[in-house]
Amino acid sequence: MNTPPRSQGTRKRTRIQEINETKILDAGLQVFSVFGFHGSTIDQIAAEADMTKPNLLYYFRRKEDIYTAVLMRTLGFWLKPMEALDPDGDPETEIKGYINRKIDIARQEPTTSRLFAMEIAQGVPFLGNVLLSGPLKTLLDDKASAIARWSSEGRLAPVDPYHLIFMIWATTHFETAISNFLGGDNEEAHFDTARRTLEQVFLNGIRPAR
Repeated sequence: MNTPPRSQGTRKRTRIQEINETKILDAGLQVFSVFGFHGSTIDQIAAEADMTKPNLLYYFRRKEDIYTAVLMRTLGFWLKPMEALDPDGDPETEIKGYINRKIDIARQEPTTSRLFAMEIAQGVPFLGNVLLSGPLKTLLDDKASAIARWSSEGRLAPVDPYHLIFMIWATTHFETAISNFLGGDNEEAHFDTARRTLEQVFLNGIRPAR
């Protein structure tokens, strides 16, 4: 994936530069996930990163560059579960694994989940081109092709592979918010129930007719 513009215009960075960029991206994630892109400022991000504004601008020229970099890093988190789906594996096992990995990511990364949901809700103004081309589109096409092949071989019911992937993505993405909405002290129970429910719904829906 493309590296967003940086003030120094170089990809070769020192260890200190890498540490500071990570601090900026961590701070950007916290600020953007609360205030959104339009409600956030460079000053807020600099304060969250415990840096001066000029120091921050040494690494990223604009707020847009920070936001794009944060989104690209977030996208990396969300792609890992899909990357692990094995086209040569057992269809039900692979779909079940994908569901469980997505729920784990939603639970482990609630802030990134919230930020990504905000970007999607706004019509992906910053990630639109990335979602329609490049490595993500290639990955999506590869996994959709595997699901289509499983259906053609009679190992899954006929199903549109892209919509299946997006449906799993959407229903697992908001599990942290759902857990918070339901309340109670037993978060583990909420996520276990979510796993069982989604497995039942999706697997029953895609099993081939006997």
